[in-house]
Amino acid sequence: MNQTLVQPEEHNGIEFVEQSAAKWGKDASALIPILQDIQTAYRYLPEQLLTHVATALELPPASVYGVATFYAQFSLDPKGKYLIKVCDGTACHVRKSMPVYEAIRKRVKLVDGKSTTDDMQYTVETVSCLGACGLAPVVTINDKVYGQMTPDAITTIIDMLEEQAEGEV
Repeated sequence: MNQTLVQPEEHNGIEFVEQSAAKWGKDASALIPILQDIQTAYRYLPEQLLTHVATALELPPASVYGVATFYAQFSLDPKGKYLIKVCDGTACHVRKSMPVYEAIRKRVKLVDGKSTTDDMQYTVETVSCLGACGLAPVVTINDKVYGQMTPDAITTIIDMLEEQAEGEV
């Protein structure tokens, strides 16, 4: 079961779903692992691929959609290159996570209630808990944990991300 899937840019979506189904099996118990493969590869669940998953597993499309919308780990909306999660659990909230969240939104120029920037570089979300209360307030960027954040510190981190990205071009 340790088969490597092709990357999204190397295939069409149907082929990707078929490879994932071959990896995990074609019964209903394979649904979540297949959705996780898609989420990992695309950073969200494209609607057209959900239909292919339903066909591959011989499930009603409504069942696949129901699972995709039930679990918070899945998203039907495209995510940015950098997925930033700001914890707003009790410990983080008390230690001022919301000013950190607002500093991120301001720095990446998110307006009008959007969570993803137009250039698809950043998605900024709040979450109920990241499980690192001793480091509050906590932010993750693509699952890397940053503790004891302040508005100034998170702005510096985003600046460093952008400098690294420029160096990769």
